[in-house]
Amino acid sequence: MTKRYVAALAVAIAAGSWYGLAPPGPAHAAGPQGAPVSFKDDVFPIFQVHCASCHTPGGEGTNASGLDLSSYQGVMKGTKYGPMIVPGDPENSNIMWLLDWRASPQLRMPHGKKQLPVGERDTIRTWIRQGAKDN
Repeated sequence: MTKRYVAALAVAIAAGSWYGLAPPGPAHAAGPQGAPVSFKDDVFPIFQVHCASCHTPGGEGTNASGLDLSSYQGVMKGTKYGPMIVPGDPENSNIMWLLDWRASPQLRMPHGKKQLPVGERDTIRTWIRQGAKDN
């Protein structure tokens, strides 16, 4: 790359960010806080569709890990190995490591199924970032 090209690219990126045209990324994904995300209305339905078949009392996932996703209390209790949610910090919340498939293949969630759509993972991520409230 020539110095002129690099300089022009730097100016274009800077100008774009000044006008709100910067590429989406973690800092832009949900805006400052994004619209409020409700556990009851937004997050819990995702767990019911994708996770409840294993992670409810008596389910294979709950028996293996202790994680019960059938209630807010169960989500916040975490597993017998530790918490799944770090309120305010989705990147260090174990649930996001599993749902984003950053864990080893045998730990990725949901087991034996397709990865949750980005939009649904981002809903959970935003809820955690907003404090993981029981709302």
